[in-house]
Amino acid sequence: MADDTIATPSRKLANLDIVWRFAKHYPGRLAAALGALIVAGVSSLAVPYGFKLIIDNGLMRVGSNIAPWFEGLLGIVVILSLATAARFYFVSWLGERVVADLRMAVQANLLRLSPSYFEENRPSEIASRLTADTTIIEQLVGTTVSVALRNILMGVGGVVLLVSLAPKLAGMMLLGLPLIVVPITVLGRRVRSVSRSSQDRIADVGAMVDEVLGAMKIVQAFRQEGRETQRFRDAADRVFATAKRRIGLRAVMTAIVIMLVFGSITLVIWEGAADVAAGRMSGGTIAAFVLYGGITAGAFGALTEVYGDVLRGAGAAARLGELLEEQPGIAAPAHPTKLPEPPQGRLAFDHVTFRYPTRLEVAALEDFSLEVAPGETLAVVGPSGAGKSTLFQLLQRFYDPQSGSVSVDGVALPAADPHAVRARLSMVPQETVIFASSARDNLRYGRWDASDADLWQAAEAANAAEFLRRLPDGLDTFMGESGARLSGGQRQRLAIARAILSDAPILLLDEATSALDAESERLVQDALERLMADRTTLVIAHRLATVRAADRIIVMDHGRIVEQGTHDALIREKGLYARLASLQFEMTA
Repeated sequence: MADDTIATPSRKLANLDIVWRFAKHYPGRLAAALGALIVAGVSSLAVPYGFKLIIDNGLMRVGSNIAPWFEGLLGIVVILSLATAARFYFVSWLGERVVADLRMAVQANLLRLSPSYFEENRPSEIASRLTADTTIIEQLVGTTVSVALRNILMGVGGVVLLVSLAPKLAGMMLLGLPLIVVPITVLGRRVRSVSRSSQDRIADVGAMVDEVLGAMKIVQAFRQEGRETQRFRDAADRVFATAKRRIGLRAVMTAIVIMLVFGSITLVIWEGAADVAAGRMSGGTIAAFVLYGGITAGAFGALTEVYGDVLRGAGAAARLGELLEEQPGIAAPAHPTKLPEPPQGRLAFDHVTFRYPTRLEVAALEDFSLEVAPGETLAVVGPSGAGKSTLFQLLQRFYDPQSGSVSVDGVALPAADPHAVRARLSMVPQETVIFASSARDNLRYGRWDASDADLWQAAEAANAAEFLRRLPDGLDTFMGESGARLSGGQRQRLAIARAILSDAPILLLDEATSALDAESERLVQDALERLMADRTTLVIAHRLATVRAADRIIVMDHGRIVEQGTHDALIREKGLYARLASLQFEMTA
């Protein structure tokens, strides 16, 4: 994307197209808001003319009936008040609605993106865009655009009426307009650049808060509260420094414009007063001219402030547009190949080489080939970094390999719909994910239409029912942020129950019992063995005691298979597996 700091003003404002794309879905509300705005603007412009009529036809004529003129002015005021209220309602409604739609669209697109995108883009910074930037868009649609249109109408209408009332005086005022446009253009560019920097600094603060609060135990355990306080203070100072520059620029721009506008008005009124004294102009005309001059000056003065807000909105729209227009690296083909029915549970890796996008210098898998038969239980062991978890990442098609192919039931994954592939896989990850929701919703992630009976059956199988029943509100108990109300073992048993509920033909277990105590591990292992009976199962484990009963064990190192066989056969070979086993047995002895 082009750097906004050097883009032309028209290109900057073109970023607001994204806002219009959402707003135009509500033509009725747009028409109502525009109609109310026009009526309110015309009514405002009619008020000074009403005073002119009162002065010239009522106050300046002794004995005349002034009631009709005041009644007419009151009528204008009533229309103005109703139109202003209607404008506020419809414009505010549009602002809230557009922001809600925009947030939903961005979130929906984010859910389509592959994990590699979130490796290269901080989720906390993305969250900031969905909050801080959408707030700016809400202000833009709900306030700024309305104020801008109103002031344009008032400014243009005021100029027309000034010319019609006193052409000579109006001409004198218009001579000062070029002096106003120049500082708006020059300083407006600087304000836009600084505004974008200000938004980036705010996003940095949000990312820092999210990071520190998520690691609060580590911060306190290592006594780094002071350092984090200073780090946050430095970030907040950077935000303030950038905001101070933006405020200073806007203040200078506003001061220059107002000085030029009201200075020119003063000089023009001075000339008008001389015309009234000479009898060349009525008192009502000069009074109306003064009011229109104030309205016109106020309108153009407000536009200088509004312009800065519009540019901030353009920056926010550009940042949200980047998220909305991001295309997923992993997507279903136009005509996906259907997976065979019924599911077989056959897996194959054919000469796969894969490097993670953020670690291209190291191959996670190197010319890797493997076939897993339907119903087979395959254990994958090896030292950390050997590439074990990468197998699961590729099977779920979170990534595509740089060479070679991965297939499920004989269908290469790029030819199939990723949703169809993932429906055949059930996963228990090493790092359990518990959402800030109820226990029921966390379990139903495995199968959203599951009944309570199904939930309890899965919980029993995973040895989770006992602690779930002890929760204050049972399945309706709120789990807290990242399952903060549960122990590590409880979180993992909840994840196992979730996998049991999904009832997929292929089961992926990544250290599924690593956080359980001995008794819970035995009970869960029994449940997993029953679950694995009719399924193809891949088990990743560092604890070799959990893989002894596997049909086959493969040993990985540096992205390759270096050994495979049964536990007893691998022990006899006295290779890497035997060395890993002896180390563990020494540690547990």
